[in-house]
Amino acid sequence: MRFDWTNPYPSPRVPVFARDVVATSQPLAAQAGLRVLAQGGNAVDATIAAASTIALTEPVSNGLGSDCFAIVWDGAKLHGLNASGPSPAAWSPEYFQRKHNGAVPQRGWDSVTVPGAVAGWAALHEKLGSLPFGQVLAPAIDYAERGFAISPVVQAKWAAQADLLSGQPGFAEHFLPRGRVPAIGEQFVLKGAADTLRRIAHTEGRDFYEGETAHKLVAHAQAHDAALTLRDLRDFRPEWVTPISMDYRGYTLHQIPPNGQGIAALMALGVLRHFDLTVRAVDHADTQHLMIEAMKLAFADVYAHVADPAHMTLSAETLLNDEYLASLARRIDTRRAQVYTSQRAPLGGTIYLTAADRNGMMVSLIQSNYMGFGSGVVVPGTGVSLQNRGFGFSNKAGHPNVVGGGKRPFHTIIPGFLTREGAPVMSFGVMGGNMQPQGQVQTLVRMLDYGQQPQSACDAPRWKWNEGLSVDVEAGVSAGLRSALGARGHVLEARPDAYMDFGSGQFIWRLGNPAVDGYVAASDSRRDGLAAGF
Repeated sequence: MRFDWTNPYPSPRVPVFARDVVATSQPLAAQAGLRVLAQGGNAVDATIAAASTIALTEPVSNGLGSDCFAIVWDGAKLHGLNASGPSPAAWSPEYFQRKHNGAVPQRGWDSVTVPGAVAGWAALHEKLGSLPFGQVLAPAIDYAERGFAISPVVQAKWAAQADLLSGQPGFAEHFLPRGRVPAIGEQFVLKGAADTLRRIAHTEGRDFYEGETAHKLVAHAQAHDAALTLRDLRDFRPEWVTPISMDYRGYTLHQIPPNGQGIAALMALGVLRHFDLTVRAVDHADTQHLMIEAMKLAFADVYAHVADPAHMTLSAETLLNDEYLASLARRIDTRRAQVYTSQRAPLGGTIYLTAADRNGMMVSLIQSNYMGFGSGVVVPGTGVSLQNRGFGFSNKAGHPNVVGGGKRPFHTIIPGFLTREGAPVMSFGVMGGNMQPQGQVQTLVRMLDYGQQPQSACDAPRWKWNEGLSVDVEAGVSAGLRSALGARGHVLEARPDAYMDFGSGQFIWRLGNPAVDGYVAASDSRRDGLAAGF
């Protein structure tokens, strides 16, 4: 790819060139990954170091009670990891009818499924890591023990959620330690996290699922009339999966298969490849209109059909069939916005990070508590803040994603990976609820169709489809483009909250032989992030 290395968009960031590189949404996490690389670790070791550190340093998006997904190029082939946990075995529509009038609550213990992130780190390390697990977790243990200073975007998001979650079990004790949200630059120590991380390191993660930490989680759950049991935790294992893919402009995009929404990005690109986008500029209304309509068509099917794959009635292969995608492309009116679904898209709070080393290993990992701090539940004595992935279930009878015991819910978090003719090209992701496939599609079109370099594609103003004809746009979208999209029937609203509404990306693009040419990395300025390397 011959990129245009200029950047037409205002940005405080520049592309980073290095042979060993980490890009995350929080600087301390990126430096933790670099620390492990400098000690002789590989990209998997760096990823785990960054993921365990950011679980502390960006608690507004993830934690030790998160789920995660990963795609890894090991130097020869791709591996996919689904470390999203299932629901407690006792969950059923009747359980929620009895306790919550039929709906899974948005917060609290009855929104918590089995947390998969710790098991995901351990699975990655067992299969592909090189340094001892304790050494890889050492940076996180250090920050858990000594604390860290709160960064600006994290502090703003913390303040936005505090009142909503202050009544959840353990939240105020752990995240409002002085009766308030910590200030920017103020030192914060997450109580109990250091001991938990040490136990995780010593047991290769099993303590979280069958040891002291597991017993503390279950005791707290039962004290609050929740269904989680030791067996739910003990029986969980992450799943190694074969990524699903879509060819686009000579490249191939890879995603983790359902229960995640990565298939939405594949479907949208499969629709867009039936159009020649380059007849207009990337920021022309014709180009952006086609991208919006393709995403809406993809989401219509994703929200209707995607669930735990054991419960889907349509397979991923069926949804990715080229004849079917061509039929979707024919439904697009190039001059008029249409309604393909009325279901509101899910929100979310997530971190994405990526690492690559000079030997060619590349890792794309995403980790999330789902809605910001997640359930709001923090288990005393552990520092474990728990996700609220159960809220991703449907309460509609007969829907493939209807709530049930031992079942993975629909997930929003999706790591991306790009190859060309079977060779690795880019590990990347754009976090933020339903923005994730939308952000991936927008940045990929900018890079692959228009040659924009990764930092430019990352910095460009974005839109986010919500439901029906509703599309949010960033302030940087020009008045002319907004007017032209409005004339096509899109109902546009400018949104200032870039942190949540328009996602945040991290990108590592391989430039050639990694030991010689290295990589170029980009980090989104919508968060505190950092791309760093050596």
